[in-house]
Amino acid sequence: MKILLLEDDVILNEIIEEFLLTLNYDVTSVFDGDIAEGLIYEESFDLLLFDVNVPNITGFELLKNIRQNNINIPTIFITSRHTSEDVKIGFNSGCDDYIKKPFELSELALRIENIKKLRQIESYGQVKIDEDTSYNYERKIIFKNNEEFSLSKIESKILEYFIKNKNKTLSIDQISVNNWLYDEVPEATTIRTYIKNLRKKLNDKTITTLKGIGYRFNIS
Repeated sequence: MKILLLEDDVILNEIIEEFLLTLNYDVTSVFDGDIAEGLIYEESFDLLLFDVNVPNITGFELLKNIRQNNINIPTIFITSRHTSEDVKIGFNSGCDDYIKKPFELSELALRIENIKKLRQIESYGQVKIDEDTSYNYERKIIFKNNEEFSLSKIESKILEYFIKNKNKTLSIDQISVNNWLYDEVPEATTIRTYIKNLRKKLNDKTITTLKGIGYRFNIS
């Protein structure tokens, strides 16, 4: 599970990062809202942990911005802003949970586990797609009927995005904004080509085309 931690208190940032690493999470830690926003568009994360009062853009504003761009990564605020109005603003901006400072690290671990269950976040390793097919996150390989299919970087990003949003309808725009930088978004025909290549390595009914709408990745 890949986590982006935004916390501008250097000591607290280090404490949280070290704790999450002991839980075998993959952690990227930053101290600035602008840097965090850039990383969200450059990389793929499973969970966002945001402080609110950080340089350049607040956690509230940052989450509101990415939600408006159809980025639905689960997000937990960790903040000293305690009032009921602050909590309201946090949830209205699109967060999944809100932790008030100071907090116990064990509480943070429990909140993360709860988010994983509610949002059905798969642990990194190998995930079963259907009876015949599985995908290995580390090796970027699809296993199907005793065959192995290696994926390109872009193919693996799209497949992992599909898996995170299994059984949901995804438009070409959603796939684009969650997998490419602003200035690198390819033509819709290019994205369809990547999806066509993935289809060849999966079973026929795994990716359903919804004409004029997008795609659905089917996992039971």
